[in-house]
Amino acid sequence: MHTNLDCIPCFYKQALRAARLSGADEEMQREVLIQLSQLIPELSLDTSPAEMGRTIFAMLSKVTGKKDPYREIKEESNKIALKIYPEMKMKVMESENRLLTALQLSIIGNLVGFGLKEFQAISDKIDKIVDNNFYLKESNFKGHFNYQDFCQSLSEAHSILFLADSAGEVVFDLLLIEQLVTNYNKNVVYVVKGKPVLIDALVDDAIYCGINNITNIISCGADCPGVVLKYCSPEFIRLFNDAEMIISKGQGNYGALSEESNPLFFLLIAKCPIIAEHIGCNIGDFVLGSNSKEHYLSAECLQDKEQNKQVR
Repeated sequence: MHTNLDCIPCFYKQALRAARLSGADEEMQREVLIQLSQLIPELSLDTSPAEMGRTIFAMLSKVTGKKDPYREIKEESNKIALKIYPEMKMKVMESENRLLTALQLSIIGNLVGFGLKEFQAISDKIDKIVDNNFYLKESNFKGHFNYQDFCQSLSEAHSILFLADSAGEVVFDLLLIEQLVTNYNKNVVYVVKGKPVLIDALVDDAIYCGINNITNIISCGADCPGVVLKYCSPEFIRLFNDAEMIISKGQGNYGALSEESNPLFFLLIAKCPIIAEHIGCNIGDFVLGSNSKEHYLSAECLQDKEQNKQVR
């Protein structure tokens, strides 16, 4: 998908927040915003938000001198998520449908990187995630949770390319990967970003969270807040093009890959109005859908289409 004008205010917010997290003083924060204002007119709206994010983050790192201003937040996210891993693991093991529960938890993990202003907010958010009253309510998944499509693709694939999103969220992905590898005998390759960008997971995050104990980890080679293929390594491009099934986590990867024809399944929570509009869902919806637009139609729309066919 292409960048929308409404994305631009978000770029300013992200840049300012990253500058503050890097320890930049007010004068340096101001310089970041000045540099961004000069940069924005040179960026094409025909590119994805992830590609724009790459350029903006590079500028920010140059001005502040910090390559990874979110490092401490990522480390804390990993630690907090690992603390609740045993409880989440138990919920998967006790579930009547372990794959479905692991899928839903992996998507719930997409909350970890959204609207977190401080470490306490991370803790509060995770407390709500594991609260039994919140857990796996059907209303949270209606309309855009295409579990049957996912299962059909899973039955036909021997290997899966799993594109990670944020640090901390990696632990939630681990629950799903364990099911794919152990119970479905799938060969899974877990893909993280090549260099620091926002709170996206790196190889160190994946290893710290234990992904290497269950499957292989590789870097896509890119430093974008989303997998932008033209910046990825030849090794990753080969795996991407040959993949029988690709699981893509988060809005950044959706924005970068939604127009690709590869066998993609997007797992995310719609948090951005631009993304929600592109998918055709509401803010807060839990999404499991393929890159076929047809699969994003709500149950009501599908019912209407079926009725129209019968009339014809």
